[in-house]
Amino acid sequence: MQVERNVYREDHEQFRTTVRRFLERECVPHQDEWNRNGMVGREVWRKAGSEGLLCPMLPTEYGGGGGDFGHSAVISEEIARSGVGGLSFSLHSDIVAPYINRLGTEAQKHQWLPSICRGEKILAVGMTEPGGGSDVKALRTTAVRDGDHYVINGSKTFISNGFLCDLVVLVVKTDPTAGAKGVSLIVVETDRPGFRRGRKLEKVGMHAQDTAELFFDDLRVPVTNLLGEEGKGFAYLMQELPQERFLIAVNAATKLERLLEQTLEYVKDRKAFSQTVWDFQNSKFKLADVKAHAVALRNMVDYYLTAHMGRGLTAEEAAIAKLYSTETLWKCLDEMVQLHGGYGYMLEYPIARAFVDMRVNRIYGGTNEVMRDLISRKL
Repeated sequence: MQVERNVYREDHEQFRTTVRRFLERECVPHQDEWNRNGMVGREVWRKAGSEGLLCPMLPTEYGGGGGDFGHSAVISEEIARSGVGGLSFSLHSDIVAPYINRLGTEAQKHQWLPSICRGEKILAVGMTEPGGGSDVKALRTTAVRDGDHYVINGSKTFISNGFLCDLVVLVVKTDPTAGAKGVSLIVVETDRPGFRRGRKLEKVGMHAQDTAELFFDDLRVPVTNLLGEEGKGFAYLMQELPQERFLIAVNAATKLERLLEQTLEYVKDRKAFSQTVWDFQNSKFKLADVKAHAVALRNMVDYYLTAHMGRGLTAEEAAIAKLYSTETLWKCLDEMVQLHGGYGYMLEYPIARAFVDMRVNRIYGGTNEVMRDLISRKL
């Protein structure tokens, strides 16, 4: 992309080589199979754990890599570059595991984190509910104290890793009358009586990422499964959501660069009316716009990446990054699909796969309308 990047250290780039080789060896050859099955193979999680690709930021004493956000960003970038779909490593390592690491007691961390880092226990977060969307304060799943246990009832939907997960960080109402101050986080093991997986949801794209409904019917968990303090769950969510949103931006920046490379290769090879598609001025101008957007996005993401590695990224900046990156990617993606003509609508082409996979970027992690609302509060 002819953009000089100085955000990463040498150890990050060495780690990148390991990640790239892993994806090429263990993931790319299985993509079609995963798409057909609607989920990735569980064995790839264990292999990723054995090679240190899960939870790179967690302390080594719990089995993590002892690294920083740069290592997580490298994984996100390389997954985007490879075109592999369905790998929810970032969700597992950088979105859900940090709740346990930051809020958990020493007993909880030693109980759960080592197997999480090894890929033996796969994580999900149970936040979104039917009819609830981005409004976390309106959730209806309840956890009622009964002696030394909580009794949980309710349901969740659109849960990534929903079929594979062994542990769910569940967002519940421990006090339904207290609004945001009644929200708590509880870790639920999926082998407990009362836990039930619903149907595997059929999505427009991201076919290899298992997404499911989850149901909780008088499910009992010990009170020791509570993360942090009762009633502070909403505040905990707001503290971790910026990293989730920024990871979407990191992925989008690399995805746009890679799709531009692939589109340039295509238009310079594809013939139409006795010349290549590239020879038309329209093609040059469209891709010049895409290049300008890609460079602007890369510089913005790297600027914020530097800030986040120093723990200086604000919630507003994460919202800006998520909004701008996903809107820019979608606009450019649509233009590049058009330049592929009919082949741009064939899923065997990376551009078409990206078209159906990337649309959700403007929805998950908080819709872009929510991002606009967050940004506007600071205007």
